[in-house]
Amino acid sequence: MKKYLLFAGAAMTALASFGWSQKGHDTVAYIAECHLTPAAADSVSAIFDGMSPVYWANWLDNASHTPEYAYTKTWHYKNIDDGVPYEEAPLNPAGDVVTAIREQIALLSDPVSTKSQKELALKILVHIVGDMHQPMHMGHLSDLGGNKTKVRFFERDTNLHSIWDGSLMNSGHSWTYTEWQKQLDRLSPEEEAIEVAGNVDDWAKQTYDIAVRAYDYFPAGAKVSYNQIAAWTPTIERQLLRGGLRLARILNAIFDPESAEDVTKF
Repeated sequence: MKKYLLFAGAAMTALASFGWSQKGHDTVAYIAECHLTPAAADSVSAIFDGMSPVYWANWLDNASHTPEYAYTKTWHYKNIDDGVPYEEAPLNPAGDVVTAIREQIALLSDPVSTKSQKELALKILVHIVGDMHQPMHMGHLSDLGGNKTKVRFFERDTNLHSIWDGSLMNSGHSWTYTEWQKQLDRLSPEEEAIEVAGNVDDWAKQTYDIAVRAYDYFPAGAKVSYNQIAAWTPTIERQLLRGGLRLARILNAIFDPESAEDVTKF
């Protein structure tokens, strides 16, 4: 029993670092896939040997807990403590989600990168762009991105990070990832252009601002039920859509020769 409890505790620690639920990452990847240009779609397919980005959307959550890819553990988030402006947040020497996104973009854009290097970079990028749009992945260092902020979800004791990973999203809608895409992905070209504008820091700061509001709304000991789910479901919907559209913009800029975007500006 003691060994079982130790194993369960380790498993919960691993799960606590995940971003969106598996369905959330699948949704971000599928929205991106639906917005790839033909040239970008061909390049992504070639790198993934015909597999969809959805197939690899959750790969990094498991890989980061293996010895081979343990160096990516800190690449899922960027912790910023209460009252610290985004621009003044100390950098994690092991890397964070913002620096990791830029590193993968550079690798994918480099003509001398090998196919295996590009495959790994693309697997990572598909996942961490989604992570960057989960507010608790821009949460406080002092509570490990909400992991130490205890809340109660209906009759279950949990924490703020955990409910943002999946409980709120999956309680708002019990859709498949294709249904999430179909319901959310309805912006006009003008609205879409507004959502994808800016660079990685702009997007991360936007998520950080949402995290600040979430901490105010969900203090330690908060009871989360129907009203709270209804209040925050629109935010979750918009963050998933933003993640997918912005991932598509990055991939189109990298892989479509007709794109006029300078990837170094991301």
